[in-house]
Amino acid sequence: MSEIDIISQYREQFVTYLKERTQLAEPKNLYEPVQYILGLGGKRMRPILTLMTAEAFGGKIEDAMDAALAVEMFHNFSLVHDDIMDDAPLRRGKVTVHEKWDVNTGILSGDAMLILSYQCFESYAPETYAELTKLFSKTALEVCEGQQYDVDFETRDDVTIPEYLKMIEYKTSVLVAAAMKMGAIVAKASQKDADAIYEFGRNLGIAFQLQDDYLDAFGDPKTFGKQVGGDIMENKKTYLYLKSLENASKDNQEGLVHLYSIKPDDSTAKVAAVKTIFKESGAVDETKKAIQDFTQKAFDALSETGLPDKNKALLKQFGQSLMERTV
Repeated sequence: MSEIDIISQYREQFVTYLKERTQLAEPKNLYEPVQYILGLGGKRMRPILTLMTAEAFGGKIEDAMDAALAVEMFHNFSLVHDDIMDDAPLRRGKVTVHEKWDVNTGILSGDAMLILSYQCFESYAPETYAELTKLFSKTALEVCEGQQYDVDFETRDDVTIPEYLKMIEYKTSVLVAAAMKMGAIVAKASQKDADAIYEFGRNLGIAFQLQDDYLDAFGDPKTFGKQVGGDIMENKKTYLYLKSLENASKDNQEGLVHLYSIKPDDSTAKVAAVKTIFKESGAVDETKKAIQDFTQKAFDALSETGLPDKNKALLKQFGQSLMERTV
């Protein structure tokens, strides 16, 4: 069975469980938005990683379902609130919760999802419950910190690369890492293995986000799924931008700062000019190198686990398929 088939199986099993567990309740205006956002699809990457890791460490998929559901519920809660903060009209090509209902409904339904995510852990034995909730609370707080850093960076001109890496680690990769570690905890893996698999997820998550930065500027519009150049239009200070400022000639630095201070109605010329500076400054090559470095760190952490070789190979293959995407 190919790796794609295995991932599809995990996804199908999870989605079936998700539908069983998220029945509509009263009041409808609280729970309909919850069902709506959870039903919008998405890759379900995080819960799949929880199930995959649990099974890799010798646990049962069924035992990891509630932990996987907690991760997916939390992830979607954060999207509902992110969309309100960003005033985003669309999520996965569909109308966002606060647009379909209203902002108050979005806030309240999001709150309910956060509480529901914690309730998912109640099916576990006390010791496992304590481990899972401790990791989950730490991760949830880091995601909030990452979101705040992201907001702060919008108005700061002195963001450093280490700060940017910390922001994407907290905003994106700690949840990937926690999803995997939860699978290990449910499977009763050793502390060493649980920590190593967390490092695998953390580094892979950073690589994934850096690649997202790269593809936002240089991806194929047909397969990227988002507007190419969106980060540039929004003046987002990504890794490409920060590396360009660090390495570019004085003229290009000044040009870049100016381009990031304007939002023209037609951004075509601005996007093209910024991409030229990204290339000329060497930021493109440095970003690709950083993606490779974090991917390698992830694979090094995976090799330190006591997993059977075939299970390591499957997780490595999953990591490679994530990093080889053009979408």
